[in-house]
Order: sequence, then C-alpha cells, then structure tokens
Amino acid sequence: MSSTKIHLTKAAFTISAPDIRRLPADSGIEVAFAGRSNAGKSSALNTLTNQRGLARISKTPGRTQLINVFEVAENRRLIDLPGYGFAQVPLAMKKKWQKALGEYLEKRQCLKGLVVLMDIRHPLKDLDMDLIQWAADSDLPVLALLTKCDKLSQGKRSSEVLAVKKALEPLNANIKVQAFSSLKYTGKEQADAVICEWLEQEAEEYVLPDTDDSDEFTEEE
Repeated sequence: MSSTKIHLTKAAFTISAPDIRRLPADSGIEVAFAGRSNAGKSSALNTLTNQRGLARISKTPGRTQLINVFEVAENRRLIDLPGYGFAQVPLAMKKKWQKALGEYLEKRQCLKGLVVLMDIRHPLKDLDMDLIQWAADSDLPVLALLTKCDKLSQGKRSSEVLAVKKALEPLNANIKVQAFSSLKYTGKEQADAVICEWLEQEAEEYVLPDTDDSDEFTEEE
C-alpha cells in the first residue's frame, strides 16, 4: 500500500478533455466513474467529495460530454466519464462521447478501479453489463453503486442489491455491490472506503501502448 492517505474531500477539478490525448500523463492511479446518463453520477461525485458543486448537475441527463478530471492527491485522480445510453442528443455526438469512453477504458493504464453507477430501480441494462463484463475480463475491480436507493423501501432495496449480486456472480470477478443515495448519504461511507483503498495503492511504472482508434462501447441505434 502507498503511504499516501487519501481524502476524497480534497478533490479539485483539473481539466475537461474531449479524448485521452488531452488528459494528464498516464501515471499514478485513477478511479473512473461511469454510468447511464440518468444514473446520478454527478450527484454521487458531489456527495462522496462533500462538495456540492464539484461535478455539474444538469436537469437534462447526458450533459457530461467530456472526460472530467479531479485530482485528490498528487498523481491520484477521480475521472468522470461521459454518460451513456439516455441522452437526447444527435447520434453523431453520442457516438463521439462513446468513443472517448471506450478509448479511456481500453488504453488508460493507470485506471485501477471502476465505479459503475446504476439506478437501483433499473440496474444491469445492456450497456451496464457490457461495461462490467469488460472490467471483469480486464481484471479491473468494480464498485457497482445502486443509486437513488432512497426511492425504495428498506426491504425492496435489500432485495435489489441481492438480485444484482446474484446476477454478477457468474462473472467470478472482483465486484462489490452497494446501495447508494446522494440525498440520504446511504452507502457513502462504504463507497468512500473502497475508492480510497484503490487510490492508496502503490503506483506502477507503465509502458505506453501504440495508439490506435477504439470503437468499444460505441452505442448503436
């Protein structure tokens, strides 16, 4: 483990990038947040960092068009990836976002953990499963945050968490499932612990791959 003690409350916006070529150097450790455009990703980031305005929240889902970078400590970053699946935007623009998402996931070697956010009432849609399957195949640990859990009763919430865990068991991967509410702070402490553990790992030295275009996670319509 690294001697770096991580506090998510220290997160500070660094840059918004249209693709991985504009991101900071591929070094240190990054934890990425991904999810459908209406999954509450920005709200979750703000809750986890105790900063109301860190990630912009729009009344129109799908407005996260860029890869947003937040530095938590030296060479330790949170990455807010473009939302997928819901946004009412032109198809060409949507495919551009998905290409940026795919490139990041395929090529960013300092990525050490993936937080997949899903509305607890509608989890494990096709694109969610594609993303989790990719992480499992890549031996990348996943934290599945089932957001908006305050909209369900305690009993229904527990049954949904169990159902998602059961559905993901066949992947035999490092996947944690947690109910989460940005409004009630449910699951905040548990999610914080997982993310900080990832960020506190020792960083590795990487050999940068040759660059080529990746069309993974490009949504078809």
